[in-house]
Amino acid sequence: MYKNSFQVLHLQYGMYVWPCAVVLAQYLWFHRRSLPGKAILEIGAGVSLPGIVAAKCGAEVILSDSSELPHCLEICQQSCQMNNLPQVRVVGLTWGHLSLDLLALPPQDIILAADVFFEPEDFEDILTTVYFLMQKNPKVQLWSTYQVRSADWSLEALIYKWDMKCVHIPLVSFDADKEDIAESALPGRHTVEMLVISFAKDSL
Repeated sequence: MYKNSFQVLHLQYGMYVWPCAVVLAQYLWFHRRSLPGKAILEIGAGVSLPGIVAAKCGAEVILSDSSELPHCLEICQQSCQMNNLPQVRVVGLTWGHLSLDLLALPPQDIILAADVFFEPEDFEDILTTVYFLMQKNPKVQLWSTYQVRSADWSLEALIYKWDMKCVHIPLVSFDADKEDIAESALPGRHTVEMLVISFAKDSL
């Protein structure tokens, strides 16, 4: 389904398919029948595996990466071209920055984030951006995978601070509890968590 010539280790995060992206793509594929017509934004997209899978499944996808990293935006564009998805928009969004592109985004149903919770100093900026998008649609969900690298930080505490809640999704529930998925060597032996994060007040 997905063509990718960028599966090489590179100093720039956005040039590499991370294990978390494969797990998130598997979650999307598992829920593919619910995706047609859904408005989906991928943040920190880079090579954009999850967003490309969502678009192939019929979702209306926007890919985004930092407006300060034009090479990452070029990678997003190339992934769209290689997968014959001219309808997928690519926008520059820098976490924590209120930009015209962010303001212009339509309400989203799902936000995708594969391993964006990588550098703890970025967590607050990411959640600031997600919170802003939740104001446009309080029912939006953030589907996020992250690789457990340290027990020294707690994402859940920040989620609570930003008036959000999260549900941990067992990998076994969507056939992602193995070292290889869809004939890929990823995720390998990495410990990956799958979260669905939503606005805490969405049931009020």
